[in-house]
Amino acid sequence: MIGHIAAALIAGLFAASSALAQAPTGKVTVVTSFAKDVTDPFKRAFEKAYPGATLEVQNRNTNAAVKFIEETKANNQIDLMWASAPDAFEVLKGKGLLQKFQPKATGIPAKVGSYPINDPSGAYFGFAASGYGIMWNERYARANRLPDPAEWQDLAKPVYFDHVAIASPARSGTTHLTIETILQGEGWEKGWRTIKELAGNFRQVTDRSFDVPEQVNSGQVGVGIVIDFFAFSAQAAGFPVKFVYPSVTTVVPANIGIVANAPNKAGAEAFVEFLLSPTGQEVLLEPSIRRLPINPAVYVKAPADYPNPFKDARFQKMITFSADTSESRTAVVDTLFDQLISFQLAALKDVTKILHDVDAALARKDNAQARALAKEARDLIAAMPLTAQQASSKDVTGAFTGAKEKGARQAELEQQWAAFAKERYAQAKTKAADALKLVR
Repeated sequence: MIGHIAAALIAGLFAASSALAQAPTGKVTVVTSFAKDVTDPFKRAFEKAYPGATLEVQNRNTNAAVKFIEETKANNQIDLMWASAPDAFEVLKGKGLLQKFQPKATGIPAKVGSYPINDPSGAYFGFAASGYGIMWNERYARANRLPDPAEWQDLAKPVYFDHVAIASPARSGTTHLTIETILQGEGWEKGWRTIKELAGNFRQVTDRSFDVPEQVNSGQVGVGIVIDFFAFSAQAAGFPVKFVYPSVTTVVPANIGIVANAPNKAGAEAFVEFLLSPTGQEVLLEPSIRRLPINPAVYVKAPADYPNPFKDARFQKMITFSADTSESRTAVVDTLFDQLISFQLAALKDVTKILHDVDAALARKDNAQARALAKEARDLIAAMPLTAQQASSKDVTGAFTGAKEKGARQAELEQQWAAFAKERYAQAKTKAADALKLVR
């Protein structure tokens, strides 16, 4: 009997010492694109759950974070990559910069909408779901007589001219996903036509993704193209904003991944487990965050009107997003957006305003010649300097690898695309102006 008791005590002491040995300690360093409104609540909750650990947060946009991890791999000091863009994690995985892990969390489905929550190889893991859509300020909308938008194409209507903001996809991983979603949902040619038609109504293209919701919240601009949680957290904070998922959109997981050769591997694994635990998932419901948990059981604690991608039929109808397609042409799509839109916004807005005036005049009195000229102008605006196949070709994507020897080729392409846009927009403006003369 005494022997059994002694054995039990020894086993208990061994289990306790093992648990203590496995408890994370020290600094756990995460690089993330998330703002402090998101990271601070997780930092507090994690450090409360693991008193011996400290979460250090380094904030960088998604593209910069990927580049930083790659550049510092020889002396890596980062434990975790934490961001919304699955294609960024595909890039890191492809370069061998993520460490495989098998979380113990239970109750998490294989997919959210039509998208796998976790990387099948175990290189990174979904911890929340995100959708992309349109956010607007109700007070601003009433003051400027803006109707409630429902689809991307609504934002191309004349009434929205100079009332819309977006972040540059080159500096915002979530905006890149939004642009890529439109391209995948509508196809390359039609998708870019839609994006340029929206862009003609942009007031500005910002450098940071959270500049857009901040401006919508404050009423500096009426409408923003954003990731959903920006709107949900703003609503929880009392701002007079609304949000809609267009029919051409998607829901994908926001991810966490352990960086290869993480200096605090045990701490990194513990943070992943914490994010996926019921306690960590419930942090997503906090008013400053308001993201969609990937554990369906957590939604019982959500507000009554909280979107639920596991029950809401809207999410089942969203497009199937291909991270591989997005990853293969990320730099090309982002550069095209800047060269055709961000850096040409004034010219694009000029011709768009004229076309809005033509449409208004044609609504009063039709003119076949003016209508034909307006169509030619719109076709010139929509024209693209390369096809979808070319955008993913090695000849083009290879120029954007960051290698010094490729720099000249990248600059050459950027100049070509900028010149293409300037020429087409100038030609479109001439035709639009000719159309306007016919209907005045």
